[in-house]
Amino acid sequence: MSDSNRTLHSEFIIVGLPGLQEHYIALFIFFLILFLAIIMGNLLILVLVALDHRLQTPMYFFLGNLSLLDILLTSTVIPKLLAVLLHHNNTISFSGCFIQMHFFIAFAAIEGFLVAAMSYDRYAAIVKPLHYNTLINTKVCLKMASTVWVLGFFAPLLSVVPASTLPFCGSNLILHIVCDYRTVMSLACGDVTVHVNFTLLMAMMSIYIPFLYVLWTYCRIIASVMKLKTVESRKKAFSMCSSHVAVVFLYYVSSAVVYIGLRVESIPPDGRIFVGAVYYFLTPLLNPIIYWLRNEKIKAAAQRYFSLQSPHSVKSL
Repeated sequence: MSDSNRTLHSEFIIVGLPGLQEHYIALFIFFLILFLAIIMGNLLILVLVALDHRLQTPMYFFLGNLSLLDILLTSTVIPKLLAVLLHHNNTISFSGCFIQMHFFIAFAAIEGFLVAAMSYDRYAAIVKPLHYNTLINTKVCLKMASTVWVLGFFAPLLSVVPASTLPFCGSNLILHIVCDYRTVMSLACGDVTVHVNFTLLMAMMSIYIPFLYVLWTYCRIIASVMKLKTVESRKKAFSMCSSHVAVVFLYYVSSAVVYIGLRVESIPPDGRIFVGAVYYFLTPLLNPIIYWLRNEKIKAAAQRYFSLQSPHSVKSL
């Protein structure tokens, strides 16, 4: 197609779930409740970590970062989705689409890096307990957190910025609930194979390098715990990792489900979009629940500050 015959778009239309339009009101209520639950659960974790001096340790510092990240991730996607479901505004500007794309990819990448940073904290606490205060202190935590956020924020620019310079002269309908990179790139004019392959390589690196590191740390942790002489000491060591193991398992299993689900040809488009939504919203919803249920210090802090037990029970803590 010649440049003179191209009609370049200044905005995109987010289609959402076209096969489920008759259920949009119910879906709006569902996603609104989901959004509020995610915000409240993660906000409570942030408040507890900030208020309770017992939680101002490296482990909970990283947990606070994870909660903040989950709030930002869902806030990037759900408000626009709610507008689409209400038929209020399903258009998004060209620049707005790529800004949403960048932040969504960045927050997803930061979560993978943050999970790896948390595994290092557990590794140092269990494998090298005598050196823990040297390996993990306030200065080290701030360096690790800043590195995670900066790396996760700037890495997607290598893919998103070149993509934003491409001409989009075909359909402007985004068959998704978010400005997903693959979906948007399918609307670009010309051959985008180089862009897509480069982005895939970057995505694999941001997923598998942290994953292999987490795997290595837990191999070392398990080997160290198995050398402990008593069953009680082993249980105590494993309990120190239980919440993080659950978060790691949830993160990588949900990622695998999305990766497989989006490539199964028999799944209809609406089904693939819904599978993608599971990844977007499942981990931010369940992460605070995992720590509420499995972490005694979080539960004790909640009881102190939010009076979740009787005054006699709280006093006994």
